[in-house]
Amino acid sequence: MVRSTVAHVDLAALQANFRAIQAFLAEGGPEGPPLRVRRAEPSGPAAPPRIIAVVKANAYGHGAERVALALEEAGADLLACADIEEGVALRRAGVRVPVLVFGALSVSDLDGLFEYALTPTISTPAAARAVQEAAAKHRVRLGYHLKIDTGMNRLGFRHDNLRRTLPDLLGSANLRLEAIYTHFSTADMPDSPLFHDQRIRFEMAASVVDELAARQAPDVGLQEQDTTGGRVGGRRLPRHACNSAALLRDSRVWYDMVRPGLLLYGIVPPPIASTIPLQPVMSLTSRVVAVKGLRPGEGVGYGRTYQAETPRSIAVVPAGYADGLDTRLGGRGQVLIRGRRVPIVGAVSMDMLTVDVTGLDVEPGDQVVIIGRQGTESWQQIDAREMAAAIGTIPWEIVCRIGARIERQYSAK
Repeated sequence: MVRSTVAHVDLAALQANFRAIQAFLAEGGPEGPPLRVRRAEPSGPAAPPRIIAVVKANAYGHGAERVALALEEAGADLLACADIEEGVALRRAGVRVPVLVFGALSVSDLDGLFEYALTPTISTPAAARAVQEAAAKHRVRLGYHLKIDTGMNRLGFRHDNLRRTLPDLLGSANLRLEAIYTHFSTADMPDSPLFHDQRIRFEMAASVVDELAARQAPDVGLQEQDTTGGRVGGRRLPRHACNSAALLRDSRVWYDMVRPGLLLYGIVPPPIASTIPLQPVMSLTSRVVAVKGLRPGEGVGYGRTYQAETPRSIAVVPAGYADGLDTRLGGRGQVLIRGRRVPIVGAVSMDMLTVDVTGLDVEPGDQVVIIGRQGTESWQQIDAREMAAAIGTIPWEIVCRIGARIERQYSAK
């Protein structure tokens, strides 16, 4: 049995988005080849940055296992998830490419790193000690990425204290540094000066890490640095910093790898605009289960937050906050029925919502588009970015909250 409310995930659109981002990077962004140091290939000119495809949080609600396999098929040579448990699920689904674990590890069960060949992030001295101890127990030398805190003030070694905090980590016998990264706090805030400050801090910190690594661990993954942009070559570790917003905002921070998440799923982080030809990957649909009449003065739903002033027709849709729909959609959001936008009225309850279909010939069984398209006109589409704006939240929350009881149906064409 399939419930009426279903999420449709277009894996072909996902793969097309991945290729579109690749093309955007190869072209140097909207302004052409950027003036920055790029990763040098052994033969030929500098190459565009590689893509770390982010599939954390169940691939932003799209279903991590199927999405990860589709991205691997599209050519992603590195995936990223939030924690070891998510990485294990990817491996059990058949993912073979390297998987980077973003999250904190100091209090985790670390055996999964070794059993499932995951690449950890080391972001604190406590995590460094824990992972070194576990690697020694497993008698392996484990590659890791080092996270630098340049202003987010969550995880990461402080950018201005590395000469004191890193030597012990870099001297760990069972750990091998493979890349350095940071995370921008305000990439989606064009007026914030912190973005520029973090870029400068990261580049300075990365140079310190290169120096320390070359001195203390000469076999780390240092690579030749090319002279793109007129800079002198040298030896440095691969680095990455870009989420989707930073990728669109400033090609100087593309470095060797970029980490798109939201863009892969066809959503541009607000308020940024994009020229990348993206396609929405997920739609959310349901069916009308009942149509009722309201007389003047009557209300609908919990709390009687909506009251009819004139005779109205109300359709009942079996989707609610247990499915991940925000309660703030009541009185603010819209859905599509028979190609028309109709308002959500009354409270969004656990298992259903109600919409005003006055003047439409609506019947039980009619399709309801909550996120997606129903028609060819631009106004016949509701996306996560629009829904988020309507209720004062962010599109990441809209897609990540789509509930586990909603079946994901996948198509590849």
